[in-house]
Parts: sequence; structure tokens; C-alpha cells
Amino acid sequence: MGILVGQAPSSRAGVNLMSQPPGALDRTGARDECGVFAIYAPGEDVARYCYYGLYALQHRGQESAGIAVSDGDNILITKEMGLVNQVFDNRRLAGLNGHLAVGHVRYSTTGASTWSNAQPAFKVSPSGRGIALGHNGNLVDTGPLAAELGALGAGCTSDSELLTTLLAERADGCTGALDDIIVDACKRISGAYCLAIMDETTVYGVRDPHGVRPLVLGVLDGGGYVLASETAALDIVGATLLREVEPGEMVAIDAHGMRSRRFAPATPSFCVFEYVYLARPDHRTPETSVYAARRRMGQLLAREAPADADLVIPVPDSGLAAAAGFSQDSGIPYAEGLVKNRYVGRTFIQPSQSLRQLGIRLKLNPLRDVLEGQRLVVVDDSIVRGNTSRQLVRMLREAGATQVHLRIPSPPVRNPCFYGIDMARSDELVAAGRSTEEIRRYLEADSLAYLSLDALISASRRPASSLCRACFDGEYPIPIPTGKDATLPVLELATHGA
Repeated sequence: MGILVGQAPSSRAGVNLMSQPPGALDRTGARDECGVFAIYAPGEDVARYCYYGLYALQHRGQESAGIAVSDGDNILITKEMGLVNQVFDNRRLAGLNGHLAVGHVRYSTTGASTWSNAQPAFKVSPSGRGIALGHNGNLVDTGPLAAELGALGAGCTSDSELLTTLLAERADGCTGALDDIIVDACKRISGAYCLAIMDETTVYGVRDPHGVRPLVLGVLDGGGYVLASETAALDIVGATLLREVEPGEMVAIDAHGMRSRRFAPATPSFCVFEYVYLARPDHRTPETSVYAARRRMGQLLAREAPADADLVIPVPDSGLAAAAGFSQDSGIPYAEGLVKNRYVGRTFIQPSQSLRQLGIRLKLNPLRDVLEGQRLVVVDDSIVRGNTSRQLVRMLREAGATQVHLRIPSPPVRNPCFYGIDMARSDELVAAGRSTEEIRRYLEADSLAYLSLDALISASRRPASSLCRACFDGEYPIPIPTGKDATLPVLELATHGA
């Protein structure tokens, strides 16, 4: 099963394909977000650490999961479509022996949702050196990179695979660490990227100069190091947070310890949507926890857009903290009016047409005893296309709610994202070119209000200049190329608030 990379007859690394890839997930369009995890810890069961780290990052990617492990001489990789606990069991983990590892969970940002695009991506240099890479983010212009690689890049089906191919080619003949090769590659690419890279002996963590996506560094009690997309992955393996990997920084971890190198000046543009939806509430940034930020967002929303209502209910899970903040500041009682089916996820078993028409009912079910006869403030994290929100309003009315007032603790999403969030095209965004009143009528709500951008920025505790807000205000911090050589994906967002 998966990809096994071990001793090849004429090199230190080869590929032994043990199974045919399972069928691709039947889905159109791309989906967001990825999570990366890496560990260097001699004497520890790094594959199991990686498993639990990816488990904590499962919300960032539910299409595929993979782990690459090295014992210092050979790289062994297993990856499959599915959730972490579907891909890995005790037998598989027991076969992944080594002291350094890279793991990845994926939604497709570029490239189809297929087994071949599952990560870590892996390439072997002509001299036999293995490179495994996990990527969170999106390169905005891979045309020049693909042209440079020529025939070598012809078979690449994602930006991550292109980058891995470039590193493998540059690594050919290199007998030392890959520091210079990785730094040179990062100077040649543009976009949002957090990278977890390994060869047979060293783990690397890289964050783009804008720091759009999160990447943190931690240390284990025994002295090993961990890299992860969120602090929750450090917590689950018992690692202590040291710091964030800085924008424009590469860290390398090997037998000599940890070293750092800056390859570009930092121009921070951290994705503000991480606070709105993407990150787990227990993720910690230097300024605040995501939970605290979301609670503040709800409090500020209650002040900006009060409502005359009987209950405040959240849309689980990312609306929970904001709803609690709205309730606290408004004095309107908080209640759980929706039950989430936590086992729906991204399933390979597609619902029938009749079940598909149920839409949101596959994920959420109303508590009629709570809702009947009540005027509701419903707090959801965001509205993208609006289809799900409209179904939600109808469902709540059918459950007996007399009024439904939608309160959204983020601004209207008016622009697509090219940096790793699978945002819909502009013509699919319900807020693009429409007033709040026009959106309200479409959603069939009694009232609708969004949090202002200034309030959202205030809740994040970061200065506006250090945040990417492009999906809200259209100001893209990384130039978006246009023309025939640009390779911009058509992206769609997959949040429950879509």
C-alpha cells in the first residue's frame, strides 16, 4: 500500500509501488488547505509522533494523508487518500522506522484530488538522493518554474511536485546539507508556502517572506525538534512551543542541532482568515489564541450589529467562540440549537441525488425543543456562496424559529484567494457586487450583519499592515500574475459557511 522508498540497486533511494492508487474522489473544483508536520528526534518513534501531529491537523486537510520517514540512509513513504486514521494503523506505523519524518494532510489547492497528488511529494536526484516535501499554501506563478524544468516538469501535476522536482535536480551531486539549494529555490518562486522538507539526514522548515500560512517550531523534552502548521500539533505530542518560524526564514535540524537562515526580508501578511475559520481555536499566535480572537470578534459584532432576539445560537464548530462572545456582550442567552454530525467529513461514499438535496441536513440537525417559538441570532464564521446559509435559514424556520437574524463575525467575502484557501471565483461569491440587503433577501433572513474589517483586525491583535485581507478588501500582498504564462488555479471554498 502507498509508496515505499528504500534501497534501490543503484542508488540510496528508489521507489517500490506496492499498490495501485485508489480511485479519485468524485469532486469538481479544488479544495483548501493543508497541514504539515515534521520531526527530528533520535531514539523516538517519529512515525507515531507524526501520526498524532497530523491527527491534530486533520481539519486542515481531509482528502489524503502521508508520512515520510528516514533512518539516515533510506526514505520510506506511505500515503493514501483518506483521513489520518484511515490511512495509518499500528501495522503501517510499525514499518516506518527512523529518526526524522515529514507528514502531510491535504486538500487540493492545485492539482486534482487524486492519489498521485497526495503528499509528501517525493523525488530522487540523478545521484540517488531522496527529497520528500510537504507544502501548505499555493504558488501563484509556476509557469517560469515549469518552463525551466522543461521535460522534467512535464509530468508534474501540482505546484508542490514541481518544487520537489526542482530541489531534486539541484541536489544532484551535492554531498552536504541542502541549505543553499533550498534557499536558492525559494528565491525563484512566488506565492504562499510553508514547507516541511527532508532528505535522508535533515529536516527543513521554510516559510515564505510574507508568512501567509502559519508554521511553528517546538522542542521535545528529550531534545528533539518539531515543526507544525499549528500549535495544537505540538501540544498533542508533548512538545514545547519555542516560536514561530519567521517569514522569509529557513530552519534546518540534523545531528548537529537546529540552525536558522534568513533568505528574504520579512514582509508579514498573515492570513486573517486563519482567525475566522481555518485554524483550530486552540492555536496560539504570539499575540493571542484563535479562540480568544473569535470571542472578541463576537463581542465586537454585538456592539456593531445588535439584535432584538431571545437566543444566540452558533453554527458549530467555528461559530462557537464568536457566538459566546456575542451572547456575553449583548446579554442574550446562549443556547446550542444545532447538533453537528461529526462523522460526515469528506467521504468517498457519495450521497445519492435524493440525499444530496438534503444539503446541510447531512451535517447539522436542529434541536426543535430549543428553537421553537424563538427569535434567533445565528452566528456563523463566514458566508461565501450563500447556498448553505440559505438552507440553514429555511431549516431553522421549519424547526419553529419565528425570526432568524444572521450575524457573521467577519466582513463580506468579495474576492477570491490565490494563496492556498480554496475560495470561489468572484462570480460565485454571494457578496461580490451585492449589498448586504441584497444578500439578506437572497438568504431569506430577517436581518443580516457582518463584522467590520477594522473590528476583525482589532480582534486579531495584529496591525493591519501585517495581515493579508485580500478576500475582504481585494488588496493582494503578493502580486498575482496575468497572461498566458500565469498558472492561477480556479478555486472553490469548502467551509460550512459556504
